Amino acid sequence: MKLLGTHTSPYVRKVRLVLLEKNIPHEYVIDPPGEPGSLVLQVNPLGRIPALILDDGFCIFDSSVIADYADTLNDAPVLIPRADPLARLRVKRWEALADGIMDSAIVVRNESLRPEDKQNQATLDMHNLAVTQALDYAARLLGGHEWCEGEAITLADLALISALLYLDLRQSGRDWRSAHTNLAGWFLRISARPGVIESTQG
Repeated sequence: MKLLGTHTSPYVRKVRLVLLEKNIPHEYVIDPPGEPGSLVLQVNPLGRIPALILDDGFCIFDSSVIADYADTLNDAPVLIPRADPLARLRVKRWEALADGIMDSAIVVRNESLRPEDKQNQATLDMHNLAVTQALDYAARLLGGHEWCEGEAITLADLALISALLYLDLRQSGRDWRSAHTNLAGWFLRISARPGVIESTQG
């Protein structure tokens, strides 16, 4: 299978981390949708990344859908609980929280790229506040636990670290580590996992 994406997309990183954590063979192809001749535009009607092309040419799009599919391919490890509907719900809620951080951080990034006199301050304030509130909530939910959910790594952890890495990339002035020391400690430990290291090196 072939994963189309870019290094800077937090949604792509989330999917890459799922594939890497589960040791699922795949080819990672840098393919910005805005570039002429992008394969993404040919296989995904939405023209977005990530896009996962299976060996038979079938394309899966949307990071949550790809992560759900990839987790069914093997049990080493199971990243989305299967037997307990409430446990699955909790993991997927973590993913939604992390994706929401990504969503708002991207809005802030795009708005900030506009000429200063064209920027909408209300939009910046609203989405920066959403990130702050989501981080506060994540820190309270994590508490002193080793993992976001349960007794082992799940999609919740991979989604959250993808969001935090994106904040480090695009909002380097946001000192979330000082505000949430438990998240900082969790981040340091998760960052040492081989898949996370590989995803940050290209």
